[in-house]
Amino acid sequence: MSRLLQTSFLQSTTSLHSRTGASSVPGFRVNKPRIVHVRAKIREIFMPALSSTMTEGKIVSWIRSEGDKLSKGESVVVVESDKADMDVETFYDGYLAAIMVEEGGVAPVGSAIALLAETEEEIADAKAKASGGGNSQSPPPPPPPASSPAAAEAPVAVEKKVSVSVPSPIASAVHPASEGGKRIVASPYAKKLAKELNVELAGLIGSGPMGRIVAKDVEAAVAGGGAAVKTEVATVAAAAPAPATGVELGSVVPFTTMQGAVSRNMVESLVVPTFRVGYTINTDALDALYKKIKSKGVTMTALLAKATALALAKHPVVNSSCRDGNSFVYNKSINIAVAVAIDGGLITPVLQNADKVDIYSLSRKWKELVDKARAKQLQPQEYNTGTFTLSNLGMFGVDRFDAILPPGTGAIMAVGASQPTVVATKDGRMGMKSQMQVNVTADHRVIYGADLAQFLQTLASIIEDPKDLTF
Repeated sequence: MSRLLQTSFLQSTTSLHSRTGASSVPGFRVNKPRIVHVRAKIREIFMPALSSTMTEGKIVSWIRSEGDKLSKGESVVVVESDKADMDVETFYDGYLAAIMVEEGGVAPVGSAIALLAETEEEIADAKAKASGGGNSQSPPPPPPPASSPAAAEAPVAVEKKVSVSVPSPIASAVHPASEGGKRIVASPYAKKLAKELNVELAGLIGSGPMGRIVAKDVEAAVAGGGAAVKTEVATVAAAAPAPATGVELGSVVPFTTMQGAVSRNMVESLVVPTFRVGYTINTDALDALYKKIKSKGVTMTALLAKATALALAKHPVVNSSCRDGNSFVYNKSINIAVAVAIDGGLITPVLQNADKVDIYSLSRKWKELVDKARAKQLQPQEYNTGTFTLSNLGMFGVDRFDAILPPGTGAIMAVGASQPTVVATKDGRMGMKSQMQVNVTADHRVIYGADLAQFLQTLASIIEDPKDLTF
């Protein structure tokens, strides 16, 4: 769901007209009402707050360009909040007169990112205002690697001219960004970056809305290499091999918006007194159930979330949360947040009411949430409503680890890999069983050791006899 741009009037044009006259009737004087005309021609477009924790936003791409006519409800810009990318709409008709924060720029919530003019004649006034009082709080986008001081001072002189060759179009298909070859539709920052890096925009395929070329398309053309990019090296003198990972060693990389939000949350969690309890659970029965119903679209994550939710239903204190240090809340719903690694950070999509949803619907919902998370399209209610968190590194072969408690929740469970283990059977013999280690980190202001121990016993009984998971 897109959000509406907040705007306010700039007092650019204000005209006051007062007229006072007397009645023609002798002995009487009547003051005529003063007529006040106020016209606010230029509006500021503010950085919107797209989530309750968002303090600043990053401009991913401008969907419309300076001078474009806008209609109320039309998407104008894509903003990266602390968790997702969201299209932002305008609440007014007018013209996008001046962009004050370019693509890649960061602005605090509530600060001006552009100016909206009511008429085409007022665009020039808006541009003058923008150039005279731009958003000084928004740092400019980082300079491209080719123009960094380190590259300028290096003894190796390398000049690169990048031209992009694309496969011949099938039939008469034309990419939207080219508009039939007449005009290249690209963001202002992408054009600037392409000029600095000597990249020809004509051959690029845009990934922005309606095929618009954005800055990341230019950067991908330079870094991608392969068959799509041909690099002509004019002068090369002893070039050092680049790291296989594509990381520039020794470089300082600022946090992305998401990484900044994760950092703040982790620091906030340090003030909560936590403790940890581990437990070993046999997974033979769960593994057998998974193999049986996997073909129906059921995921192991959904099974673990369902089992956890059923256990929490019997131990509501583990599903509680303390936010003010003086009281705690028994949460009405059991919403299982599951940590997902995405490009540039992590996010916790939430399976709401996981104890009441059947396993097949839960699995479908989980797949939908993962797709949206990786496309950075989750809505706030889909990632900030969790009451209990799961973090699973078992797919990487990790057998045990501790997780950091997310602020505002009571507990988080770290799940390790299920591995064959030699164990003693009830009759005193040796046998082989699949086991996994789980470690729960909990808020000790609310949850005590006995609470977690009883919760883990219940969870183990559900996983070791999982008949209730499919009902």
